[in-house]
Amino acid sequence: MGRLPQAERARFEELYTLYGNDVLRLCYFYLADRQKAEDAAQDVFLRLLQRQEEITPGKEKSWLMQVAVNRCRDTWRSAWARRVLLGAPQLELIPARENDDLERREEKEALMRAVHRLPPDFREVVLLCYYQEMTLEETAAALGIPQGTAASRLARAKEKLKRMLKEEGYDG
Repeated sequence: MGRLPQAERARFEELYTLYGNDVLRLCYFYLADRQKAEDAAQDVFLRLLQRQEEITPGKEKSWLMQVAVNRCRDTWRSAWARRVLLGAPQLELIPARENDDLERREEKEALMRAVHRLPPDFREVVLLCYYQEMTLEETAAALGIPQGTAASRLARAKEKLKRMLKEEGYDG
């Protein structure tokens, strides 16, 4: 970053400060492997540094999430990832809170396991809408799909999640 003009360096640092944790969390949730998530997040911000044109103001988070999802997809699709990650146990992605009782934590863990079993197109929409708290419009932009498609995928994902959780004995 030593060669960057001061304004570009400041902009990069601002975006990293604002969205670095969001990008890392999305990558971690998507890949279920901390090292792979850190590598993917680093690649996202390297891509930001290499980007020649300006990102539309107000659309920075959507751009970063789109790059993160694409980077995670690439990692997931690799033959190495299919061999290693598909056999890996799921990580506990929701930290326990003191006031959570055991039953509530078990329900959250069941939900996380179910989300990980969703097809990638559904999982991505759920991750962005609920985990990253993005609007449908932002989610659609991040995934490069029409807003109606994002809404449809989200509705179908919620139905699949309900069925999966009911099969596991969670009627919530």
